[in-house]
Amino acid sequence: MTRARAYGPDLGAGLFVLLLGALALWQAAAIQSSPLYAQVGPRAVPYGVAAGLVLIGVGLVVVALRGGWSSEMEEVVEAPPTAWRSLAYLGAGLIANVALIEWLGFVLAATVQFVLVCAAFGSRHLLRDLGIGLAVTVAAYLFFARVLGVSIGAGILEGLI
Repeated sequence: MTRARAYGPDLGAGLFVLLLGALALWQAAAIQSSPLYAQVGPRAVPYGVAAGLVLIGVGLVVVALRGGWSSEMEEVVEAPPTAWRSLAYLGAGLIANVALIEWLGFVLAATVQFVLVCAAFGSRHLLRDLGIGLAVTVAAYLFFARVLGVSIGAGILEGLI
C-alpha cells in the first residue's frame, strides 16, 4: 500500500470535519442578532462549536498528512462484551431526566440523571454522587438563570435558590 493510500481515509475524515466546521460558521453567521444583546447573543455558542470543529478538522488533516492514525488501528481485536447493565443505567438516566424535569425541575431531575450515569460507570457511592450531582446542577442552574438569563426547568429547588 502506498503512503498516499494509507492516509487517504484519514484525510477524508479530517476534510469532512473541516467542512462541517465551515458549514457551521456559515450558518452561525446567518443567525439574526438583535442590537440589544450587549454580551452573549444567539451566535456565541454556534460560533464556539464551529471554531471547535474547524480546529479539530485542521488537526485531523495535519495528522493525516503525517501518515494518519488508522493504520495503527488495523489490527482486528475481539470486542469486549456489551455492558447491558451500564447501558440500562444510561437509558434510565435519560428517561428519568425527561420524565422528571417538568415535575421536579432542572436541578433535581439532572441530579437523578447524574447519579444514574455514575452508576453506569461503576460508582457505588450513592451519597457522594448525590452531593456532587447536586452541586454541579445547582451551579449550572445558577449560571444559566443568573448569568445568561435563561430559564431552564424551574421546580422545587429552583424556587428556593
